[in-house]
Amino acid sequence: MKVAIVGVGKVGKGLHRALRAARVPCSIVSARAFVERPQRLRGDVVIVAARDGAIGRVAEAIVASGKLDRTAVVVHCAGALDAEVLAPLRPVCAGVAQMHPMISFADPARPPTLGGGHAHVAGDPEAERRAKALCRAIGLVPRTFPGLDRVAYHAAAGLVANGAAALAAAGADLLRRAGATDAAIPAMLGPLLRSVAENVEVMGLPDALTGPVRRGDAAGVQKHLATLRSKAPHLVPIYVACAKAQLPLARALGDAPADAFDAVEKALEP
Repeated sequence: MKVAIVGVGKVGKGLHRALRAARVPCSIVSARAFVERPQRLRGDVVIVAARDGAIGRVAEAIVASGKLDRTAVVVHCAGALDAEVLAPLRPVCAGVAQMHPMISFADPARPPTLGGGHAHVAGDPEAERRAKALCRAIGLVPRTFPGLDRVAYHAAAGLVANGAAALAAAGADLLRRAGATDAAIPAMLGPLLRSVAENVEVMGLPDALTGPVRRGDAAGVQKHLATLRSKAPHLVPIYVACAKAQLPLARALGDAPADAFDAVEKALEP
């Protein structure tokens, strides 16, 4: 297959690099440049990697340009939108679909590893077929969940990806106050996050949970809170919210008696 990407942001450039590494012929053009001056989109799959609000405008520009081969399929990478945002393209192509990688793209110059990542693919049959083949070519695992609530799906992805980055920033703040150096902190937190990701992937939940809440260690939680109140009181609400979210997992695992978890819950109250 040949691929044409419209969009030179983090996702567009990340996919372009991954496709080139997989020796899939691939071109890329910015969405703004294409809308202003359309060019021939030569590809069996055209990927619209623009921001959510611009996808419809890009689709309309592709239709108006007449620069799309009728045998091509067009897919977009937005998580919260279904294939219908590309509906204007159906009369001029072989099908449309959503192809959303559940991967965190943070920097166009430093694309993430895609291998083993999930991609939700859904849309017209031919577009689905080609998009899934494309995903497999770059190491993504394509999945289709019929009737998927895409906004909830996208919120879940954002909660984990962006929430993890925010938690890492909170942890970095506390490590700095504890005495760790700025240079060491990212190197310390990166492997920690990777180990959590590996545990989630391999063991699933609730088994991936570790720490004092899992052990029913109310005294340990109280010590954490006392230190936070002293060194970083602005982080107390984050710690409490995260600990409360851990409690149902810990109770399900049952590594401690119920009254131990009750004590942890009481320690988390104001």
